[in-house]
Amino acid sequence: MARISGVDIPKQKRGVISLTYIFGIGRSRAQSILEAAKVDEGKKVQDWTDDETSRIREVVGSFKIEGELRSEVQLNIKRLMDIGCYRGIRHRAGLPLRGQRTKNNSRTRKGKRKTVANKKKVTK
Repeated sequence: MARISGVDIPKQKRGVISLTYIFGIGRSRAQSILEAAKVDEGKKVQDWTDDETSRIREVVGSFKIEGELRSEVQLNIKRLMDIGCYRGIRHRAGLPLRGQRTKNNSRTRKGKRKTVANKKKVTK
């Protein structure tokens, strides 16, 4: 496995696909990285030379990825919660925040169902 910015990327896959294993790099950014490093997109990682790998590492180093990006996202969410805006309140409550309905769906955000039992009626 090739190691780029602390992430093992699979050798048997094409370069464009394997770069997407790095947090913060999608398909289009992976294509632009390979283009900037002058490496063929269709070339598999195992066929990369040491020179190509080093050029790719250099280009990838210019982007904000992995731990740095994760911490920035967490800080942005914390800021929303601190200022008490609508999105921050929804984050705090663990509810969906982009306008989705919560009556039927949104189980992923709300978690496992919490069944509330009916009170038993008093018989006379």
